[in-house]
Amino acid sequence: MLGLETYNISVPREDAPTYLENALIKARAFLGHTDGRPIIADDSGISVPALGGIPGVFSARYGSEKLGRKLSAKERNELLLESMSELRGCERRAFFVCSMVLLVDEHRFFTAQEVFEGLVAARPSGQGGFGYDPIFFVPSAGCTVSELDAGGKDRISHRGRAGRRIKAILDSLRVEP
Repeated sequence: MLGLETYNISVPREDAPTYLENALIKARAFLGHTDGRPIIADDSGISVPALGGIPGVFSARYGSEKLGRKLSAKERNELLLESMSELRGCERRAFFVCSMVLLVDEHRFFTAQEVFEGLVAARPSGQGGFGYDPIFFVPSAGCTVSELDAGGKDRISHRGRAGRRIKAILDSLRVEP
């Protein structure tokens, strides 16, 4: 997968209030740099209903404002676990959101938004994945996302499901007359 740095494009400011708007900001940053090829971009995060939906669209920046610096994934996980220390059972319900955009041109785009339900574990577990994966427990799998293999994660995750929906749209565009 190619990133913004591949095209010498500065990282756009993701300051919109929704995942979809942030995904569009990223996709539009590529516009004009791909020789007319479609662009796929996403914005994802984790939400905890018992905490009013935080971290939400601020997942990658969670805690940074409070501590005055960018936190590592491990630090963000620790902060989230600390903020949930008094929550038990279904209060620990959480879900990942992935809003993915397929930008065909300036005025034509398609979207898919998927969620991945689970619970915030009491402590991190597993070595795989990234971000909040070590603390996101999947009841149906009996483990955290970090303990799943890449194929297992892709089959059930928010990003995997959104990606398959976008692929289906992209495939349908290739057969249009």
